[in-house]
Amino acid sequence: MSRNERHVVKNDDGGWDVRKPGSDKASAKLPTQADAIDRAREIVGNSGGGEVVIHGRDGKIRDSDTVSPGNDPNPPKDRK
Repeated sequence: MSRNERHVVKNDDGGWDVRKPGSDKASAKLPTQADAIDRAREIVGNSGGGEVVIHGRDGKIRDSDTVSPGNDPNPPKDRK
């Protein structure tokens, strides 16, 4: 079973893309990184949960976010 994930990456036009790994085409093209992150969370959530991987302007992974019911590799320690 492959992981359900989308990557938020800078595009050549100055905006941000939501991409599925291995895909030649962006799932979405948006003007801001915040908009792209929101759209990536929506896409992943609608397909059963998974990971949103956020890249910085330099292309390096900056953060990731697990969308329920995905499997968080680093769950929070305290369960208050």
